[in-house]
Amino acid sequence: METTWQSVDKFLESLTAPDDPVLAAAVQAAEQAGLPSIQVSAMQGQLLHILARAIGAKRILEVGTLAGYSGIWLARALPADGLLVTLEADPKHAGVAQANFAAAGLAGQVDLRQGAALDTLPTLLPEFAAGFDLCFLDADKPNLPAYFEWARKLTRKGGLIISDNVVRNGEVIDGQDANSTGARNLLQTLGKTGNSTVIQTVGSKGYDGFALTIVE
Repeated sequence: METTWQSVDKFLESLTAPDDPVLAAAVQAAEQAGLPSIQVSAMQGQLLHILARAIGAKRILEVGTLAGYSGIWLARALPADGLLVTLEADPKHAGVAQANFAAAGLAGQVDLRQGAALDTLPTLLPEFAAGFDLCFLDADKPNLPAYFEWARKLTRKGGLIISDNVVRNGEVIDGQDANSTGARNLLQTLGKTGNSTVIQTVGSKGYDGFALTIVE
């Protein structure tokens, strides 16, 4: 089935997300720097872009920058006066991402903050008191529940939180390692809120899923 998923993804990309030299260059820069190839797929990036545009997001928070691929999709959804704040723990990743944002012409709309997210997130509260419109959580999964709690504090009422990699090829059912346990713990928290859903995904990135939460 995975071969089919990948083939369908390529077909869909050719129709709705045709080749983009900026995004291709960002992926190439990540590969050349030896970064892991764990960024979202083109179809997933376009989903993030559409969701951000659909809610009219002007302030977006991303936890887990990697090489900036998903950040480019998100920042492109912003109006001219919009801002993406993206957090990255690894200085090497942050350096590659900063260069990719500049090459994409987005340096003026992206505020990349390097350091452990759990240290950085509390500092955003006074600075962004009005709250973010959208938060995308795509960093280490053991800390996913903690990232979500901070995202909920930092997102305005009616805003959207998107948590990535919450199905983990079905491993979330058993939670047998730190990553799947983190995802499972988050979903158990979301199950109590009544304002979340999970979309299972298949494609070039395998079998996984997004959790979508409206902040109330």
